[in-house]
Amino acid sequence: MKLTYHGHSVVAIETNGTKILIDPFLTGNGQCQLNAKDVKVDVILLTHGHNDHVGDTVQLAKDNDALVVAPFELATYLGWQGVNVHPMHIGGSHTFEFGKVKLTQAFHGSSAIDEEKQTIVYTGMPSGILFTAEGKTIYHAGDTALFSDMKLIGELNEIDVAFLPIGDNFTMGPEDAAIAAEWLKAKKVVPIHYNTFPVIEQSPEQFAAKLKNGQGVTLASGESLDI
Repeated sequence: MKLTYHGHSVVAIETNGTKILIDPFLTGNGQCQLNAKDVKVDVILLTHGHNDHVGDTVQLAKDNDALVVAPFELATYLGWQGVNVHPMHIGGSHTFEFGKVKLTQAFHGSSAIDEEKQTIVYTGMPSGILFTAEGKTIYHAGDTALFSDMKLIGELNEIDVAFLPIGDNFTMGPEDAAIAAEWLKAKKVVPIHYNTFPVIEQSPEQFAAKLKNGQGVTLASGESLDI
């Protein structure tokens, strides 16, 4: 399985010939070198409805006839826009041909915001994602605060790689993310959701150095990790 980080919270997974994107915020993401028009994707997994996570989902899904897996309200909202969706909700799991997806809780918000019209559309509960394929389990925490049930997630799952936000202000900062890493007991932890905007500027190297036994792995945008 190949994992590639593309800045902010964008993670690409290649497994068994399937190309998956988590939270494909490409256009407007200064850290991402990908052009949405050139991207080939089979499946899109979404944690919540904020614009910097849904990103280019509608265009990508339509251009590639890709399946979008998302929390129920967000899936419904995207389905109304002509996207092929599979709705899920927190605590639920589903085994697809490409792997197993389970949604976990996350403490954050979730909405689609139209700045021009000054409207906010509620898109359900935010979530994290547990993805399992090829005998490996990936945890993408989405946008979240630290919460104690991360201990339970770590106890119930043998996590190979955890992608954790460290940006602070909107999500966990480095100190809380380090506690999350300890609780999750993941073999590797990759920081995400930082340096995209001035208010979430952080040092991923300093965060990784806080973690024990080489657990922390920093990936520059475009860099990959094979597991």
